[in-house]
Amino acid sequence: MTPDFLALRRRFPLLARRTYLNSGSYGALADTVHAAIEAYLEERLVSGANWDLWVAKNESVRARLARLFDVSSTELAITASASAGINALASAIEFHGPRDTVVLSDLEFPTQAQIWHAQEHRGARVVHAHCAADGNIPLAQFERLIDARTRLVALTHVCYRNGVRLDIPAIVRLAHERGAQVLLDTYQAAGALAIDPAALGVDFMVGGLMKYLLGTAGIGFLYVREALVPQLVPTHSGWMAQQDVAAMDITANRPAMNARRFEAGTPPVVNCYAAEAGLELILEVGSVHIERRIRDLTRSCMERLAAIGWSAVTPLDDARRGPMVAIPSRHAGDLCARLLDDGIVTSPRDNNVRASFHFYNSEEDVERLVTALARYRRSHLPT
Repeated sequence: MTPDFLALRRRFPLLARRTYLNSGSYGALADTVHAAIEAYLEERLVSGANWDLWVAKNESVRARLARLFDVSSTELAITASASAGINALASAIEFHGPRDTVVLSDLEFPTQAQIWHAQEHRGARVVHAHCAADGNIPLAQFERLIDARTRLVALTHVCYRNGVRLDIPAIVRLAHERGAQVLLDTYQAAGALAIDPAALGVDFMVGGLMKYLLGTAGIGFLYVREALVPQLVPTHSGWMAQQDVAAMDITANRPAMNARRFEAGTPPVVNCYAAEAGLELILEVGSVHIERRIRDLTRSCMERLAAIGWSAVTPLDDARRGPMVAIPSRHAGDLCARLLDDGIVTSPRDNNVRASFHFYNSEEDVERLVTALARYRRSHLPT
């Protein structure tokens, strides 16, 4: 049954006051997420410390992510950020020997590239797959770079700058055929697209809960394919990464036998409350319904933009597009400020205005955006 998106929209109070098209920066706050944060504050006032409940919240987030991605909870680490997950993974990888290379795409968020370049002093060799003129990266670029030296291919699912969605299954097949593993950054996709890491074939996957997963900042996840866990012992660690957390053992590092070995210190307690509520809402609506809704809204937006002579740089092909529409602009920051004055929240990236859609957006939001842009066409349309 198709969800009642109008009723769901009413659960986000911000939308009564703003045309919010900035989920790629921070998801709108749902009523249940607001209530969850207040529940944490009340618990702090009443109990002061309730460690058992906080651990349960952390495990609840893990269980809900497992349901969302159809993986085992033992394959998931709950981290403070996507960066923390990538750093933990990087610390477990050796770059001495025949496989010393990390292949990156030029579509990556800075964190992904910076962390792998930081491994260069540990022996890593980092190479980049470059964008074509249309902002995409042809498979031929990866065919040229992935070889017998490649240890890891690190990819973004959806580019944060232009909304391009890479052909992940094809790149994964190529990497595996040549003996390399694949890390997928889903920060701009998880919660907006239906993601099955097993079907995609990825070995590792990271993301965060503050954008399309409707939670808050300060909490992320790392997926590690179960068969790979025993082969990787991170040196980026902490007491929550141990097999027996309660042992408080200071004599040795005894990492957990599952993906929890990629965790570190105290769980992100208050963030778990928000993340649990956000994930519950995503699961309630359903990933397939959400992806279809977003696909229709982004396509409508791009078609309406083309009708006013202002085409987006994001691909029109549904298979190559994520949840955002990137609109080329002269003085993109100024245009975003003008849109904000009109009550429309977007964000600038490179020379684009980025409109990020979620299931709580509507055709009326599309119309407000395009109508506003038509007014600024003369001053901000690239020549």
